[in-house]
Amino acid sequence: MQRSDNVRPLVVKRKRVVAENGHHGGAWKVAYADFVTAMMAFFLMLWLLGSVEDDKRKGVADYFSDTFAIRSGSAGSDDVFGGHSLSDVDSVTDKIATRERHLADREALQQIVDRLEALVTQDMTLGEAFEHVAIRMTDEGLLIEIFDLEGRPLFDAQSDAPRPVLQHLAAVLADSFRIVANPVAITAHARSFPAVFLENPVWGMTVARAEVMKTLLEESGLPEPRMHRITGNADRVPAVSPSTAARNNRIELTLLLLEQSES
Repeated sequence: MQRSDNVRPLVVKRKRVVAENGHHGGAWKVAYADFVTAMMAFFLMLWLLGSVEDDKRKGVADYFSDTFAIRSGSAGSDDVFGGHSLSDVDSVTDKIATRERHLADREALQQIVDRLEALVTQDMTLGEAFEHVAIRMTDEGLLIEIFDLEGRPLFDAQSDAPRPVLQHLAAVLADSFRIVANPVAITAHARSFPAVFLENPVWGMTVARAEVMKTLLEESGLPEPRMHRITGNADRVPAVSPSTAARNNRIELTLLLLEQSES
């Protein structure tokens, strides 16, 4: 069959359909653009903060700092005022004052440490006695630990009779304690006995030793009202292992922080 020249050839177009989510579409471009914008804003903020003066930068920091809500009222009776005073809650000033008192308290206790260090440096005999002593600051206050050394006990064996080294230390410590007004807590500990007793004798012994330490401090000039508490802990809180070690025989003197003694 002959083809007429006036007839156009038939052209078939195949349209390729791409799935809607093919290659994730263009969503990644939007996310990338947001990321770049955020980074530009971040670096612009850093540049601005670096170019401002310190006092203005501090003002910006204060704006984002925690604030304290202060509820205020007025003095009155049962009407609008409800009997509340003008400042019946903690204020920012109170918190600052408390923090300053806490720092001043610790600085005062540090003076005792400095004083004792100076005394030990000047007196060789006292230096030997202070081999029984360890001092550290705790959350409760300044802890002064006086402990037995092997062959060099603080008390006669299994008794509350103090040896000269403990009497000497008590006199020195009492003299140093007078430069502050902090209350004193006394706690006695003992090492465990190797044998098992029906009634543990270290309870009575530690209580008696704590009482003796209190007496030694008072005889050395420390006023009795400064004594906050006296405790015998027996062998329940060993300092080292094993619990039968001589190091666990000890007296702990704690110069309490003033805020701790008031609570």
